[in-house]
Amino acid sequence: MTIGLDHFDMSRWARMSLGLPVRSGRASARWRAPISFVLPVILVVGAAGVWLVLPASDSDGADGDEVAEVTTATVQPSPEPEDADTVLSSPAANPAAPAVPTVQQPVTTSEPPPAAKLRISGQSWQRAGLGSNAQATFTLRNDNAYAVKDIEIACAFARRDGSHLTDRKRIIPVTVESKARKRFARLHVGFVNVHANRISCSVTAASRA
Repeated sequence: MTIGLDHFDMSRWARMSLGLPVRSGRASARWRAPISFVLPVILVVGAAGVWLVLPASDSDGADGDEVAEVTTATVQPSPEPEDADTVLSSPAANPAAPAVPTVQQPVTTSEPPPAAKLRISGQSWQRAGLGSNAQATFTLRNDNAYAVKDIEIACAFARRDGSHLTDRKRIIPVTVESKARKRFARLHVGFVNVHANRISCSVTAASRA
């Protein structure tokens, strides 16, 4: 490759760049030889660098299209790991675990006590034992679906004007069948005041037979 450096005036280059006096003859020949070798190498390297840069810059806008801007992808945050106890307890984490059936407790209705369905009717009383003992006569009806026994009755005594005097209780050790009646005559219920005139008895307790 010849670029005509043989005709390059080294004396002018020396005056422009180095500001040194020009030597004639042999000094000019010594400068001409190295520069004539190095300068082509520099030009070749520079031309190669320009050739590598220019195609890259031309390829971006070769068709006249705008270069698409590269947008930063939105990074979705990764879900936080669930707690180990929550994962193990969830049905999806244990598909093989059998479902525990919910056992419904039977609704229990409390039955009324036996005495709630015992009725006294047709009651009356009379004095005995010099007027200090009270003997009651009445009919007991059992409306329960079972037999009852050890029936406790409470009798209240009052004056003629209705004012209360005294109360007496008595347990009758008998058994009354279901849906049956039993008549009690002259049953001793206790001692009463001499001014007692009225009596009112009711069943307070009983047991299943």
